Amino acid sequence: MTQIIFSDEAPKGWIPPSIAAPFICIFIVATSMLPGDLGLAYLGLTDPRGHPRGPLGFFLMLVSFIALGLAVLGWVRWVEKRSVASVGLRGDGRLKRFLTGLAIGVAMMGAVVTAIAVSGGYRVADLAPAFASPAALGWIALLLAGFTVQASVEELVFRGWLFSTVTRRWNTTAAFLLSSAAFTFVHFSPRTPLLVLVMTFVFAMFACAWARRSNAIWGVMGWHVGWNWFGGTGFDVPITGLESGLPALVVKLVPVGPAWLTGAGEGPEGSVFALALLSVAGLRLLLPARSRERSGIDLPG
Repeated sequence: MTQIIFSDEAPKGWIPPSIAAPFICIFIVATSMLPGDLGLAYLGLTDPRGHPRGPLGFFLMLVSFIALGLAVLGWVRWVEKRSVASVGLRGDGRLKRFLTGLAIGVAMMGAVVTAIAVSGGYRVADLAPAFASPAALGWIALLLAGFTVQASVEELVFRGWLFSTVTRRWNTTAAFLLSSAAFTFVHFSPRTPLLVLVMTFVFAMFACAWARRSNAIWGVMGWHVGWNWFGGTGFDVPITGLESGLPALVVKLVPVGPAWLTGAGEGPEGSVFALALLSVAGLRLLLPARSRERSGIDLPG
């Protein structure tokens, strides 16, 4: 049974079949981001895994994400011929939703890192070393802006456009599975540990649950930004395998535990604690409305 999310407006263009939409999404991601990725490699600003090196490499990588965002918005406007409201950019109090989501993302990442540390996975090496360097604090502030672009574009593409497209042609169950599978695929590399791949899929399912319940993507955009930024700058550990190259904003932590606990080179996102927290949070978001009210859950859109 066909379902609608975000907006019930009738599209005037072509909505691709559900099974084709993830492949179209992956194609748009690859073709729009490839020139920027090649440019980073040419400038020597990527590591052997293809990840950007340091804050400069990350900022130049944003060119690729901007190109991706424009490509998807162009597809929505000129191929599917529907409004941005229909891909989740809708509703009132947008800034408040975004900022509240950002705060929740910071809190959830902080909870994961704290759980790892309490379990013996991290050793404290230094307290707030970033405050000894005004330049580092400047870069950390700029990285917040950078992660705002990167994470917001990912939410627009996967939880905004792809999720709504599959829902229109099929149903929300298919949209959850297909959009999360596509998100996992574009984050895949042959050296990615299985635990990290599972976490990536659960991460995407949690984000879909938030977008579905709030009927907008502003809140989950902010959450994704806060999760990435605090994980990447707060503790001098990797986030999604990326190294910021900056001193820690809160506390410098050194991994001393096993990879399943600390996430090793993937950072706290690769920990079993991140997997457990996102699994529980996603399931709670999928509870019926009355159960959520009894649980006190009321995340912003």
